Order: sequence, then structure tokens, then C-alpha cells
Amino acid sequence: MGKHIVTLIFTVVLLFGVTTESFAASSTYTVNIGDTLYSIAEIHNITVEELKSWNDIKSDVIHPNQKLKVVKSDTTVQKQSSSKKDAKTPSRSDDDDVVKEITVSASAYTANCNGCSGITSTGINLKRNPDAKVIAVDPNVIPLGTKVYVEGYGYAIAGDTGSAIKGNKIDVFFPSKSEAYKWGRKDVKIKILK
Repeated sequence: MGKHIVTLIFTVVLLFGVTTESFAASSTYTVNIGDTLYSIAEIHNITVEELKSWNDIKSDVIHPNQKLKVVKSDTTVQKQSSSKKDAKTPSRSDDDDVVKEITVSASAYTANCNGCSGITSTGINLKRNPDAKVIAVDPNVIPLGTKVYVEGYGYAIAGDTGSAIKGNKIDVFFPSKSEAYKWGRKDVKIKILK
């Protein structure tokens, strides 16, 4: 009986040690060629804004072999609780500097349609992230990865393209067909943010 208890305790200690080691190893991520902040955030079930904040990243540029923190550290928790700012959405700019304002024809789309993969051209999985604020753009007008504010829709990221999206046209993402139909097509002002 005593041998079984000792074996059981040893097994628990061993499992705890492996779990802790595994957790520590998974708290960082090494950037691979082709990775984006969006794809890394999606893999680790965090927001791009959290990823940028934890790693003190000011732009959307990352480099292969760069090590990124992908788990909130205790110091991050302390910083957030000591300096409460107004809530930001993942696509919202910290300073709302408007670079340009244009009027566009805006239609709506959803990831839940026949033949839709739900993966944007920048790698955002809209089926896994139904609350994401993403717009499809013509990259010649609004570059992919640009933060924007769309009148009537809110802060979003230019994270997708579409065959019918040419010139001053955008497509705003909604998680359901009914919301997309409700939006319809309308002319809206869009602010391109710094």
C-alpha cells in the first residue's frame, strides 16, 4: 500500500513538472515565414492587439525567427489593472489618427454560405472568430492590414479581398446571413487610420 502511495505521489509530481514545462514552452511562439499577426493570434486564441501589446509591437510587421509572447504574463496583468484605458477593439487604433477619408459603396458578406471557406485572404478564420470586424477591400485603394473606421459598422481591419470589390467598394463582414442582408448596399464614409 505504501509503495502505491509513493508511486502515485511521484507520478503526480512528474506530471505536474511536465505540464509546467510544457506551459512555459508554449508561452512563446517563434515566427515562421508566411506568419501574420492575425494567424498567430488565431492559433493562440488571443487578439492581435494583445499580441502587439505583450510584445511592444507598434506596426503589423513581424520577422521570421522573432520570438513572441503568446500568453499574458503577470506583469502584463498588473500593467493593465494599474492603468485602465477605455476599451479598444482588436482593430481599433490607439490614437485614431485619420490618414484619409473616402466615400465607398459598401455591401455585406458572411462566412456561412455555400462554397465559403471562412478564411480571409490574410488568413483570418471568420468561422472561428464570428465577432471579428473585417472588411474586404481593393488592395489598390486600401492596403490589406489597414485599420479603418466604417460609418455604421465601426472599427475594422482591411483583411479580405473579393472578385467584385474593385475601386471604391468594400464588403463588411457579418456572422449571419440575416445581418448581411439587413446591411444591404449603401454609400458610407470610411476613415483610413494610421
